[in-house]
Amino acid sequence: MRPAVILLSGGLDSATVLAIAREQGYACHTLSLDYGQRHRSELDAAAELSRTLGAVSHSVVTLDLTLFGGSALTDANIAVPVLGSAAGSGASSDTPPASGSRIPVTYVPARNTIMLSLALAKAETLGSNAIFFGANAVDYSGYPDCRPEYVAAFEAMANRATKAAVEGAHMTIHAPIIRLSKADIIGRGAALGVDFARTVSCYQADGQGGACGVCDACRIRRDGFTAAGLADPTRYQPAAQAPWRK
Repeated sequence: MRPAVILLSGGLDSATVLAIAREQGYACHTLSLDYGQRHRSELDAAAELSRTLGAVSHSVVTLDLTLFGGSALTDANIAVPVLGSAAGSGASSDTPPASGSRIPVTYVPARNTIMLSLALAKAETLGSNAIFFGANAVDYSGYPDCRPEYVAAFEAMANRATKAAVEGAHMTIHAPIIRLSKADIIGRGAALGVDFARTVSCYQADGQGGACGVCDACRIRRDGFTAAGLADPTRYQPAAQAPWRK
């Protein structure tokens, strides 16, 4: 089996990407980044998903991005946007953001570039030329490092910057869900046997992976299950369920 590196956050997007890579016949080596994120329970979810979805190996790299901050996910002084707040997006998860629209405070500076660089290093050591990345450009946020042009640019760089590529092994960054709606991602993952109850998407999940129910990530996830016509298996924090169930 061909080896591939799969960036696995513990959320439903990357879990679906792992299942897709497995379906395509790759020997999957999953990689997560412990960067000081608020929702650290996603790391436990990633380890469990790696095991249940048949990855060959799972690695966690620790790199403390709280030293820089600049994001609601890495800086305790920046609040996570929630429903009803001025910072909340309120946009549909199936509507691509307008060009030049404001990037929300949940964007983590350079995170995806760092993760892809780490995946590139691991791929070279494995003799792999395939990296799978759960970027999604249809998401509400329009994160600059989740767009097709970014993925293409990183792939071009990888093919100039690595020993493997220079010696003839073309590196490919696979982003199989980049143009899918959240409902389509959920449908694809469900068809491939992903247990979404094991995934963590919430930006401020508790230590057991319980979701807050009111952040943008929770809203997008919940709307995705509704649009897909599937029951939402998310484990919510009991105290946080009422605001959106009224």
